Amino acid sequence: MDTIPFWRRLFVEFLATALLLAAILGSGIMAAKLSNGNNAVALLGNTLATIFALYFLIEIFGPSSGAHMNPAVSILMKWRGALDGKMLGGYIAAQMAGAVFGACLANAMFDLSVWQLASNARTGAGQWLAEVVATTGLLLVVLKAPPQKTAACVAAYIGSAFWFTSSTSFANPAVTIGRMFSDTFSGIAPQDAPAFIVAQGVGIALAMGIDRLLPRNASA
Repeated sequence: MDTIPFWRRLFVEFLATALLLAAILGSGIMAAKLSNGNNAVALLGNTLATIFALYFLIEIFGPSSGAHMNPAVSILMKWRGALDGKMLGGYIAAQMAGAVFGACLANAMFDLSVWQLASNARTGAGQWLAEVVATTGLLLVVLKAPPQKTAACVAAYIGSAFWFTSSTSFANPAVTIGRMFSDTFSGIAPQDAPAFIVAQGVGIALAMGIDRLLPRNASA
């Protein structure tokens, strides 16, 4: 990966994050259309599509950019010395731009207004705590999963966290921003997004602290 030009890595992060948001939001729209108001069925469809998307995106784009698709993961990689400050800023910018593009793409695919703001209220102490838990858990999976199993472990964790967290596990500032731009099943109202991002920041700090207390992998 070190031999891949930086601008190509940024493009990969943009593309992978855009496809991730298109999968999350597009599957949410489709699931809501087909579930006849049954939110459990809609969430199940949304979950399955997200699991599959995460797995193949990490497998395909991981060798090119690491397939972070998440500023929290990029911050973690900076902390571990895998990215420098310039690269971190570029990764986050690419992820944010990709998330917004992916949201607009999902809207367009379902003949909705391309540019829209979500109205889904997602707020309250329980959901903020859920985002702390979701983000902390995701980053510990990234840190501790065997490299050859990272894609499967991340996909499995997020799939389960869709159901065991009250926030349905955003665990990703870029995903949070992207979801603001789709007034559909998976959206989040703009006024509720900052608290989610703060909670995700707390999750980043907790994951770093917990990692220092855990034993290193045998191969480390």
